[in-house]
Amino acid sequence: MLRLVDKSFAVLLFVGAALHAYGSLMGYQLGSEVLVWAFSGSLSAGLIAVLNFVRANRPHDHTLAWIAVGSSLCWAAVALGFGNAIGNLIDPRVLWHVLAALALAGFGLRQLSTRLTPARAM
Repeated sequence: MLRLVDKSFAVLLFVGAALHAYGSLMGYQLGSEVLVWAFSGSLSAGLIAVLNFVRANRPHDHTLAWIAVGSSLCWAAVALGFGNAIGNLIDPRVLWHVLAALALAGFGLRQLSTRLTPARAM
């Protein structure tokens, strides 16, 4: 059940990345520098979401979990930085990304807290 919740947060982050890309496309002129940078944020969020989705399917892969936790925490910091830049830390866009990223980091840390025992190795 927890794995399903874990994956759900990865899907929520991926949806947030897709919405970010759509909003950027609607809000910025095609070919502009700011649109390219906005798409880089969408790509980053999407990749972090996919990384966490894969991590949820590999409970014994601690290297992947460390990478997922680190990237999720960094994405939460980026989202908070955006909220600070627009002067509204409780903007729904900010909250969506921060909460999803922090939840994924929490699930990753939970995964890291489990130790592989010989009985569970196979």
